[in-house]
Amino acid sequence: MSQLFIGAHSFIGKVWSLTRPYWQSEERGRAWALLLAIVSMTLGMVYLDVQFNSWYREMYNSLEQKNSEDFFVLMLYFAFLASLFVSVAIYKMYLTQMLTMRWRMWLTRRYLDEWLDRQTYYRLELDRRGTDNPDQRIADDLRLFTDGTLSLSLGLLSSLVTLGSFLAILWTISGSITLFGFTIPGYMVWVALIYAVIGSILTHYVGRPLIAINFNQERLEADFRFNLIRLRENAEGVALYQGETSEHQGLLTRFERIRANWWQLMDYGKRLLGFTASYNQLAIIFPLVVGAPRYFSGAIPLGGLMQINSAFGQVQSALSWFVNAYSTLANWRASVDRLLTFHAALQATEHEAETAPAIPVTRGDGRSLRADELDLALPGSQRIIVANAAFAVEPGEHLLVTGPSGSGKSTLFRALAGIWPYGRGRISIPKGARLLFLPQKPYVPIGTLRDAVSFPASAGTFDDHTIIESLRACRLENFVDRLDETSNWSMLLSGGEQQRLAVARALLHKPDFLFLDEATAALDAKLEEEIYSLLTARLPNAAIISISHHPALVAFHRRQIVIDPVRQTLQAAPAS
Repeated sequence: MSQLFIGAHSFIGKVWSLTRPYWQSEERGRAWALLLAIVSMTLGMVYLDVQFNSWYREMYNSLEQKNSEDFFVLMLYFAFLASLFVSVAIYKMYLTQMLTMRWRMWLTRRYLDEWLDRQTYYRLELDRRGTDNPDQRIADDLRLFTDGTLSLSLGLLSSLVTLGSFLAILWTISGSITLFGFTIPGYMVWVALIYAVIGSILTHYVGRPLIAINFNQERLEADFRFNLIRLRENAEGVALYQGETSEHQGLLTRFERIRANWWQLMDYGKRLLGFTASYNQLAIIFPLVVGAPRYFSGAIPLGGLMQINSAFGQVQSALSWFVNAYSTLANWRASVDRLLTFHAALQATEHEAETAPAIPVTRGDGRSLRADELDLALPGSQRIIVANAAFAVEPGEHLLVTGPSGSGKSTLFRALAGIWPYGRGRISIPKGARLLFLPQKPYVPIGTLRDAVSFPASAGTFDDHTIIESLRACRLENFVDRLDETSNWSMLLSGGEQQRLAVARALLHKPDFLFLDEATAALDAKLEEEIYSLLTARLPNAAIISISHHPALVAFHRRQIVIDPVRQTLQAAPAS
C-alpha cells in the first residue's frame, strides 16, 4: 500500500509539472478567470441538485396525499429548476471547451517551440531516446491531456462538493438502525461508503491493465498512420518497384498488431463495463431495499423514502467517482505517460544541446569559410569517420567534394550547417555571409507554389516577376501560371523538377556560400551542366561547394576535396 501511495504521489507530481506552466504563464489571468467561472457553475449545479432532492420529497408526498394543487405548483417549480440547470450546464460546457482549447493552444505552441528549437526534432530522429511519433504526441496527446485533465478534475470537484452537500442530508433523513444490539446513526451514509469503497477497489483490480493497453494502442495507431503517410509520400518509388505486395503485407502486419491490442482493450473494457454497469444498476434499488422497512413501518412517508433514494444516489455517485471515471482515467493516464516520455526526451535533448552542442560554427571577420581540427563521428557508436580535417573555401571559389558512398560527405555538409552534434572542431564563416544548402531530395512544403519556391523565406519576400524569371531559368516555365495553386508539390513534381525548384530558390536567395549535396543527381547530363552554368553566371560571387559522383561536373570546379574513409582524412587537390 505504501508503494502504491508513493507511486501515486510521484505521478501526481509529474502531472503537476506538465500542468503548472500554463497556470503561471502570461495566460494565467484569463485561464484562472475561466476556471473560476466554470467552478462557480459546477457549484451552482450541485446546489440545484440539492433543490431537486428536496423537490422529490415534496412531490412524492403530494402524490401520496393526492394533493393536486401542490402537485401542479411543484411541476412549475421543477420547470424553473430544470431550465436553470440546463442553462448553467450549457454555459459550463461552453466555457470548459473554451478553456480546454486555450490551454491546448498554449501547450502546442510551447511544445512546438521546444521541438523545433536547436534542431531538437532533427536530433530526436538521430537518437530516438525511447520516444516515437512526436507528431502524434503534439497533435493527439496534448488534446487528450488538456481535455482529460479538465474534465476529470472538474468531475472530481463536483463529486466532492456533492458528497459534502448530500452527506448531511442523507445522515439526517436516513435515521438510525439497530444491529446486534448496536445503534448505528445515519446508517445509510455508512452503507454508501462501504458500497463505494468495495466498488472502487474491485474496479481498480478489474481495469488496471487498461492503462498499459491504452498506451500501446496509441503507439500502434500512430505507427500505422505514419506508414500510410510514408507510402503516400513515396508512391512513385513503390510503384516503380512494384512493391505493392510487400507494402500491403507490411501494413496488414502493423494493423494486425492494432487488432490484437484492440481485442485486449475490448476484453478488459468488457470486464470493466460489466462490473461498473452492475455496480450502478444495483445502486438504483439498493437504497430502496435498505430504506423500505422504515417506510413500511410508517416511520417515514413515501416522499421521505424517495428523498433517501435520491440522496443515497448522489452520495454513492460522488463516492463512486473513481469507479465511473476509471475508463477515462486509464485513457488519460496513457496520454500523460506518452507526454511525460516526450517531455523527458525534449529535456534530455535540450540538455545535450547545451552540454554537448553541435560542432560550433562561429562568425568571424575573415572572408573565407574555414574548418580546423575537425573530427566527424557517427551517432551511437561515436565512430570517427573524418579526423583532424582542415580546409578553407574562398569567396567565389568552386569546390568539389568526392569520396566513396558512406565516407562522410553529407555529414561534412551537416557539420558546416551547424546541425551535426557528433564530433568536435572549429568552423568559421564570414560575418554576415548567407549559406544555403540544397540536399539531394529537397524539402518542398505543402502550400502554394510561391511558398514552395520561396522557402525558407515567406512568400511575400520576392515579387512575382523575380519568382517567374527564376522558374523559367530552371526550365520550370510550365509552372509559372500556378504560383497561387495550393498542393502537395512533392507529389506533383518529379525528382528532377523538385531539384530544379531548389535551384530556383538559390537564384532567389543569392547565397554567399551554396552547398549542393548531389542536388542535380536526378537531371540528365546536359541539363545538369546547364544548371551549373546557370549558377556560375547568376551567382558569380558565391562560393559553390558540391558533392557529386558525376565526372562531368569536375569542369565546373577549380579545387577538389577527397574523403578517404580508410585513413579518415580529407585530401585537397586541384579538380581534374
